[in-house]
Amino acid sequence: MKLLLIEDNPTMQTTLQRTFGRRGMQVLTCGDGERALALWQASLPDAVLLDLSLPGRDGLQVLGDARAAGLQTPVIILTARGTVGDRIIGLNTGADDYLPKPFDLDELEARIRALVRRSASTGEAVSGPTGRTAVWCGMQLDKDSGAVYFEDQPLELAPRELALLRAVLLKPGYAIAKERLSELVFPGESHVQPEAIEVVAYRLRKKIAHTGAQLVTLRGLGYLLKAGV
Repeated sequence: MKLLLIEDNPTMQTTLQRTFGRRGMQVLTCGDGERALALWQASLPDAVLLDLSLPGRDGLQVLGDARAAGLQTPVIILTARGTVGDRIIGLNTGADDYLPKPFDLDELEARIRALVRRSASTGEAVSGPTGRTAVWCGMQLDKDSGAVYFEDQPLELAPRELALLRAVLLKPGYAIAKERLSELVFPGESHVQPEAIEVVAYRLRKKIAHTGAQLVTLRGLGYLLKAGV
């Protein structure tokens, strides 16, 4: 099981890495809210442990951005903000569970495993014998490498094309705003013009035409991935 811990406390990072590492889990860490979403997308964890008080970008903002981008990874909020109001805000933003600090590590592990089991039994994605995840029109997203396969052959895509495809694959049939996709495809590049995403979309559209999937432009809304007729 792969966990992503978004937490800026080095002691907490070390404790969870060591404890859960001994229990057969891999724990990736990120202490910066600005970098959290990019790492989330790149690592494709089985669950995310999210602190709310982060440098650079608040945890609720990170969670909201992730859900808007179509990332459906189960999320447990870990925070010292333990009021009922904080819990309601976190859950309404898209969290699946909420555990106030300080917490018991055994309880946290139990909650993680319960969430991952529930996600596996109710999620839209279907795991195949290769360990990849069947997502749309025969395309498969490899959770470890982030590569996308079609008929067991990796699609040859440039990094930005792959970032765009991953974003729409995670939420097929739903429109994702052009501005949101630009942030995912050009992370940290504030100088990039809004039209740049159109160039990436044009190139990607041609490269996935043979799969039967269509990358559709919705004026005023963004892009969505749908099955071709």
